[in-house]
Parts: sequence; C-alpha cells; structure tokens
Amino acid sequence: MRFLPIFLDVQRGVVLLAGAGDPARAKLRLLVSAGARVRWYAVGGKHDLSGLRADEASRVELAAGDPLIAELSGVVAIVCAGAGDIGPAMSARANAAGLPINVMDDLDHSTFIFPAVVDRGDVVVAVGTGGASPVVARRVRERIEALLPERIGELASFIGRWRKTIHDLIPDFALRRRFWERVVDGPVGELVLAGRADEAESALKNVGDASAFIGRLQSGEAAGSVTLVGAGPGDPDLLTVKALRALQDADVVFYDELVNPDILGRARRDAERVAVGRRVGKPGMGQDAVNRLLIEAARAGKRAVRLKGGDPFIFGRGGEEVEALRQAKVAYSVIPGITAGIGAAAQFEVPLTFRHQALRVTFLTAHKASDAEMVDWSTLTDVAMTIVVYMGMMAAPSVRKGLLAAGRSPKTPVGVFARATRSDAAAATGTLDELPELVEKVAGGPAILIIGDVVAHAMPARRQQLTQLASLFQVAAE
Repeated sequence: MRFLPIFLDVQRGVVLLAGAGDPARAKLRLLVSAGARVRWYAVGGKHDLSGLRADEASRVELAAGDPLIAELSGVVAIVCAGAGDIGPAMSARANAAGLPINVMDDLDHSTFIFPAVVDRGDVVVAVGTGGASPVVARRVRERIEALLPERIGELASFIGRWRKTIHDLIPDFALRRRFWERVVDGPVGELVLAGRADEAESALKNVGDASAFIGRLQSGEAAGSVTLVGAGPGDPDLLTVKALRALQDADVVFYDELVNPDILGRARRDAERVAVGRRVGKPGMGQDAVNRLLIEAARAGKRAVRLKGGDPFIFGRGGEEVEALRQAKVAYSVIPGITAGIGAAAQFEVPLTFRHQALRVTFLTAHKASDAEMVDWSTLTDVAMTIVVYMGMMAAPSVRKGLLAAGRSPKTPVGVFARATRSDAAAATGTLDELPELVEKVAGGPAILIIGDVVAHAMPARRQQLTQLASLFQVAAE
C-alpha cells in the first residue's frame, strides 16, 4: 500500500484547481459535491460551470492569472487536471508550502490521489488502486454500490445524533460497541434503512432497553459464542458473505496455519489473532488445547471465530470442536466453506462426477504412509468412483501401492492439484503409476490428489492460462 487512505476536510479552506476541459470539470464536480470552495484557474482554456447547480456554482471562484504565482494563503489542497505541463512546477510549490497536491496521471508529482467514491451521505467508501488502474477501482466501486443500502448514510447520521447520549449511559467501550451493534443489526437499524427514522428515534428513546442490555452483559447472561468458519481453499473471494460477516464481528480469531493471510486480513482490524494450527511433521497445538481456548474465549464474553481452511466438517476436525462446545454448553454456529477438493476441481475443471462415467465420489485423508496403510483399498477399486485424497503428498507412494494391490489399473488418470485457487496454484496430471513423480512436479503443498477417469477431462494448467489470456484480449478488442 503506497497511498494511505485518509479523508480530507476540504471545507476548512479553499481548493486551488488548475486546468481546463473535461478533466478539470470532473474534478470540479467532485470537489463541490464535498462542499469545497474552489478557486479555479482555467489554464489554456475557459471556465465552464455547466452541469453544476446554482448552490454549487456559487462556491466556485473563477480566477484569472498564472496559478504558479497565485496566493496560497487559505488553500488546503491543490489539484491539477488538464493543466498541461505546469503540474511539476505546481507540485514544487505545493511541497514548499506543505500542501497536498494531485497532478492527474502523474504519481511522481502527486502526494494524494483521487479514489473511486461511493457517496451515501455520512457513509463514504473510497476505492483506490494506487493510481495503477482507475478502471479496476471503478469496477470495485460499482460492486460496493450494489451491496450498500441506499439509506446507510442516514443510519450513520442517526447514530451520530445519539452517540453522546449513549456514551454517557455506557462508558465502557466494549459494552458500548455491543450496544451499537445491536442497534445497527436489529429492529432500530431496520427502521432507519426503511425510511422510518421517526419510529427509530422513538424506539431508541427507551433507554431502559440499553440498561437491560448492560445488565445482561455484566451478569454473564449475554455470554460469548464460537463460530466455526470455513475459509475455503485459499482465494479470499470464495469466502461466503456470512463468513465475511463473522470475521468482521469477531473479537478473536483462532486460525489454522494453512489459512491464506489475505483471508485473515478480512477480519476486523482490532480483532485478536491466535495461531492454533499445525502442519504435518511440525510441532503445533493439540486439539484439546484448541478446544479449551475456544471455550475460555466464549465464557469471557467474546465472539470467537475458529477459522479453518476449506470446510470445518471435511477433515477439519470441526466435529470434535462442536462436541467440546456442546459439552461446555457454549453457544456456537457453523459456517461452511468450499472444501479444497471442490476448489481444485473447479479451478482445473475436473468434474468429480460425470454421467455414465463417474457416479460416486469418496473423500479420504492420508497424512502419512501409516494412514494410507489403514485404508481398505479394496472398497475403492470401482472405476465409476472418483477418489479425492486430502493431505496425501507424503503418502503418495502408499496410495499408489494400495490401489494397485487392490486391482485399480496403473493407467487410471490421476491429478495432483497444489495450492488450489491461490495465485501460485499448480497442477500435474498423469497416471496412477506415475503418482509419486507427479507430486514432485507441483513444488510443495498443500495439495489434493484426484484419482479416476474424470481427471482425463481436466484442462491442463498451461492450456488454461493461454485460454484465459486469449479470452481477455478478445474482450478488450470487443
């Protein structure tokens, strides 16, 4: 992150705008929409206030002369858009005066950049790409606009009017935060978002509700909870909306080592993060210790998230944790995630089932050779069955040995899919007889082994990349 997102109060002074044409008018509209008073030097062009309302135009001073020698007292920021070659010189003036400056399409001479903005009144979302791709920022903004309620700004204003009253009533920060979460997520927030602010005001005037809420927290009745969250195979965009909401609400996140750091970054910024996972062959925390941490966090009134790679109930030991929480009488919930086997199959286009060819799917795990030796391979010889092996890289020779000994053909198609859905994903496909060699080709795990005729339908990684690239150029050309 090169540019730190900040919000500048442009109503504290004057913004000096240098430039003309469409670029300058676009910046002018954005500045006046934020309530700024603008001193506009139409460098090499003319002033054009078309498209502005009368109240907006009244805040624009049409300046004459050279902006390079203009008086800077009272100026809070400088913007150059469509200003020709004067940008670097204006940048030098701004730097000497300690003023922030934006020179359009010139990062070297800018100390701030304009993000793509979602404006909902008191709720403003700024999306930036460090100046690298305004088109990407605009696409992100469009998606955020589609998700945000139209009256979300009114809800923020509503809370702002009550903030001091509730602060005086609930001095404790943690309790006050919970109260506001109850307001935002509950009936009061729904009334505001539905345009019924008067009813919401009446509801919140019942301060007895706030007192009762405090009492339940302090008495221990409003205990914490644990949410088991499936983080998916690695791509943060594959998190469910419900999983993202749980991460944003969490007081503490207990996470496995295999969870992508980008996913962990989706948690609330001030949430405590505790690593509790371990990888094969490395020391780590035992399951009993993890269970105790979850129970202790909930009993301390915290909202705990147990973040697991893939899905909690598919080789994630989620069932054991649920049993421990039940016995401790701790409130819990489970949010499923896309398991690694499904993620790998989707990315590399391996249909785990296929009409008239693969009618069943078996998921199994094989951490070590000893695990593979415990599997009854005779039940896995049906050619109409697809086998998905988790954590099977180390045991690959034993997996091959067991299936061949049970009668599975050495020519059975096999794929090793490593780091599925991540940017460094890799795949190697071949036959069952070649399985150990295929594992070596993917350069490290975690990896999923998929065994069965359906692997023959997989799109090879290199061909996939070329196809995606060709599609991108085709779209660009259109």
